[in-house]
Amino acid sequence: MSAISVALTVVALVAVGTAVSVLARRVNVPAPLLLVAIGIGASYLPFVPAIELTPELVLLGLLPPLLYSAAIRTPLTDLRANRRVIGLLAVGLVLFTTLVVGLVTWWILPVPFAAALAFGAVVAPPDAVAATAVARRIGLPRRIVTVLEGESLLNDATALVALRTAIAAVGGTVSVWSSGLDFAWAAAGGVLIGLVIAAVVAFVRRRIQDSVVDTAVSLLAPFLAYLPAEEVHASGVLAVVTTGLVLGHKAPVLQNATSRMNERINWSTIEFLLENAVFLLIGLQVHAIADGLRESDLSPLVIAGFCLAALVAVIVSRPLWVFPVRYLLLRPRMADGTAVPWANTAIVAWAGMRGVVTLAAAFVLPSTLPEVQVLILGAFVVTAGTLLLQGLSLPWLARRLRVRGPDPRQDALAEADITAAATTAGLAELDRLAREEDDPELLAKLRRRSEARANAVWERLGRPEAGETPSEAHRRLRLGMLAAERAAVLKIRDTGGVDSEVLSSVLADLDVEESMIEQATERAPSWADKPLTTPLRATSSCAELDAAGDWAEPQTTQGCVDCLVEGTRWVHLRLCLRCGFVGCCDSSVGRHAERHFHRTGHPVIRSFEPGEAWRWCYVHDLLG
Repeated sequence: MSAISVALTVVALVAVGTAVSVLARRVNVPAPLLLVAIGIGASYLPFVPAIELTPELVLLGLLPPLLYSAAIRTPLTDLRANRRVIGLLAVGLVLFTTLVVGLVTWWILPVPFAAALAFGAVVAPPDAVAATAVARRIGLPRRIVTVLEGESLLNDATALVALRTAIAAVGGTVSVWSSGLDFAWAAAGGVLIGLVIAAVVAFVRRRIQDSVVDTAVSLLAPFLAYLPAEEVHASGVLAVVTTGLVLGHKAPVLQNATSRMNERINWSTIEFLLENAVFLLIGLQVHAIADGLRESDLSPLVIAGFCLAALVAVIVSRPLWVFPVRYLLLRPRMADGTAVPWANTAIVAWAGMRGVVTLAAAFVLPSTLPEVQVLILGAFVVTAGTLLLQGLSLPWLARRLRVRGPDPRQDALAEADITAAATTAGLAELDRLAREEDDPELLAKLRRRSEARANAVWERLGRPEAGETPSEAHRRLRLGMLAAERAAVLKIRDTGGVDSEVLSSVLADLDVEESMIEQATERAPSWADKPLTTPLRATSSCAELDAAGDWAEPQTTQGCVDCLVEGTRWVHLRLCLRCGFVGCCDSSVGRHAERHFHRTGHPVIRSFEPGEAWRWCYVHDLLG
């Protein structure tokens, strides 16, 4: 293939992948399914060149950046909290599936048992991209998404080590002892190398101030972890995942804000392009796989029966493992101490879509294996079948079981609690740093900015019919001002009388401010199935909250008492739990709830908005 042909192929993959991804969002169909289907059709078009998806391309070129991109955004604390269930899925389930599928394969096909186990290892690991893409799209609970992400990040290592061991057993004898040592070294060596690379990258990043150089280091990190690990026969997958988890966890203290923002944008773009290309390439392999079946002596009926049996074995083995483990070993609990609903377990048991690693691992199977082309076809059928059956039915199953994602108001309350704590710390530091000669107006301006950021989060709670909040008004007005300012700068640029670097600097400053405003989350919907009572993160109680109770008879139900007298408008309402005074929140003009506290010393308020029952202690700045 000439250089021009290669370039045109890459452009076509990117263009088609991007267009199909956009189309999938509009028709509400998982993009991986649509991309695979289009790839299958395109593989039979005479003008589409044959593109071979080699193991080297996937395992060295595609897998490390995809794993790293997922790892840096996966919270390490969430993985720790769910380490038992993730470990039982990423290791136990993969080995169980390998055995079940291996036995089915050995029963149907005339292949050695080691070769059947090798095929079982190929189809055992669910895909990181497919499962979490569907999970996030339909809005599953965060714990389920965390479990699926953690499982798919780590299970590839188990499957690839099992595959390597099974292939070695095909050519000779492999003892249980040597297999255990191989697995232990792959896991321990991969984690160790990942930690070393993370430490090296962290050391370099602490000394980098240029965000462009920091981005270049970030792009190198997955390959710096993967290649040495594979060279010493450790798990390159675990090395990449470990490096990504550590660097993602430490990013707030290693990188400046510009570097973190650039890294998020760059890796999101890389992940988007690679994911689309990967699933399109999977579909493009069908024609070549079908041609390879001509070498088989098996009848089409046996081949079809094997493919169907392998797909059923893969799908069935997951709930056969998940439900007993959930009820016999884990017995997980929710944050409030109640048992995790069985519906959540059912979703995890059904979310077993396979993807690129399965198909890439199939091409690792030695060409000397009996019926290797049939095994490769079986891997494709499992990949496409799980994407089709489970990918399309998972949203329906979540609706039928009434499994819902996080309440957006609950998220807003938790964010408001955290933001309030951060604001309090920032204002305390301002008091410590302030000097007598500092301009009082500057100090007041800094206080207003900090408080406004916290108030903007609180404004997402409350009534949607309350009208435009102050932060929404600020957003609307400031975006209009920025558009006018940019137009004025562009007009000056077009005259050609000012140096271009100066103009670029001014435009960059405007872009940064505009991006900060646009990234601010819109006010969340106010629907909820039950009253909003507590934040997601646990908070300590205090004597004032313990003594306040949950309700007081309001002095009025018409609105803020003082706003009615003064003729001002309130945003949200608060109720004093000692005297029943109804006052407006800190985003309102009068801030009468806080003024009531300073006037009377009554320490605890609660929300007076419909469906909300959270409380706030002014004395300790504590949500309860």
